[in-house]
Amino acid sequence: MRQFITEKLLDWKNSPYRKPLIVKGVRQVGKTWILKEFGRQHYENVAYFNFDENEEYRQFFSLSKDVNRLLQNLMFASGQKIMPDKTLIIFDEIQECPEALNSLKYFCENAPQYHIACAGALLDIAPSKPSAFPVGKVNFLPMDPMTFSEFLLANGDSHLLSYLESIQELQPIPEAFFNPLCEKLKMYYVTGGMPEPILMWTQARDLKAVQETLSAIIQAYERDFAKHPKSSEFPKISMIWKSIPSQLARKNKKFLYKVVKPGARAREYEDALQWLVDAQLVHKIFRSTAPGLPLSAYDDLSAFKIYLVDVGLLRQLAQLAPGAFSEGNRLFQEFKGALTENFVLQTLLTQFEVTPRYWSQNNPPYEVDFLIQRGNDIFPVEVKAETNVSDKSLKKFKELFGDKVKLRVRFSLENLKLDDDLLNIPLFMADFADRLIGLALHELNLTSPDKKLAD
Repeated sequence: MRQFITEKLLDWKNSPYRKPLIVKGVRQVGKTWILKEFGRQHYENVAYFNFDENEEYRQFFSLSKDVNRLLQNLMFASGQKIMPDKTLIIFDEIQECPEALNSLKYFCENAPQYHIACAGALLDIAPSKPSAFPVGKVNFLPMDPMTFSEFLLANGDSHLLSYLESIQELQPIPEAFFNPLCEKLKMYYVTGGMPEPILMWTQARDLKAVQETLSAIIQAYERDFAKHPKSSEFPKISMIWKSIPSQLARKNKKFLYKVVKPGARAREYEDALQWLVDAQLVHKIFRSTAPGLPLSAYDDLSAFKIYLVDVGLLRQLAQLAPGAFSEGNRLFQEFKGALTENFVLQTLLTQFEVTPRYWSQNNPPYEVDFLIQRGNDIFPVEVKAETNVSDKSLKKFKELFGDKVKLRVRFSLENLKLDDDLLNIPLFMADFADRLIGLALHELNLTSPDKKLAD
């Protein structure tokens, strides 16, 4: 189910500069499963240690920092041989044992021949012992929800994915592929990218189980809100979290504290919002004043939008039932723009190193949904949920910043095409945005094809 992150794990395993690995991501995104499966496929054996289930393991690390002694105790406790280069050592829920987190420094310095991979949640939340973090002594691998491409593989639609991967020209997609892909995307909006709901759908076609699983994940996240060091922040975090569907349902999606609670002010709620950002449960996208480099230099820190980590979780948090996705349903019509923007942002975050921004101006009002940085170029991006597209904001953006705009990008349910400098990408091809932008620039004679394309 997680083909693409497996490739990154292989790169880590084979790297001459390998350090202990920390896989970062929200709860239930599949960190433990992928590490165990990777160990099963690519090592002789796996030595697994969960610091939440087995608190006694923590004592090993509080008593000693000597790597050899630690390894000996871990072997006796697990009954597993731990061999250099042949055993994958997994430290799960490592955030529960700061001493184990700190020990990665010594494994890196004194025993680099041992392969250690760690999984944990809330690792970006300020620890009670900041000195415990092994700065510079670990590799990081972010793990996001499964992409639509991975959903296709899990759903048995590898032929559709193979077709998308084969596209080398900006020509319309035949209806034999276009229509089924639109239907699969609608189902992805229902399940989202968390592995367990996808499993419930792809293995059993059980929508009730999908709903129950998504609800359980949301409840687990909400229990984590209590882990904020200040108990007074718990209700504020909860109110911000529950306001997200309302924030995104508005035409102007700029985050407003008054939507959280009438009369709410930034200084009262900004710490609670930052906790959600640090916990990787939400993405914070700043307004940019201009398409300059670096993008961060043009951030308007007073204006931002908030998106959820996963489109399926957003649907469930909004209490939008799967039946709302039937043709012409009013509830879906009203909320489809929010779901579509959330989906597009998810895939942009996996493809581009720099976090996207958005651009807007008032009097008269114009808004470009996202700005993405690809190399040293900035591209404005418009997201439309259907085929009724309008390019007023993209036109205004080009009018204002024409010398900096090589290409404008629109995601919609229109077919794939390049119309002058406007590239329309069908929503189901969002995972291929980077490659398609490369093709468009090449067709416009603005750059050579991407090396990956040439290969």
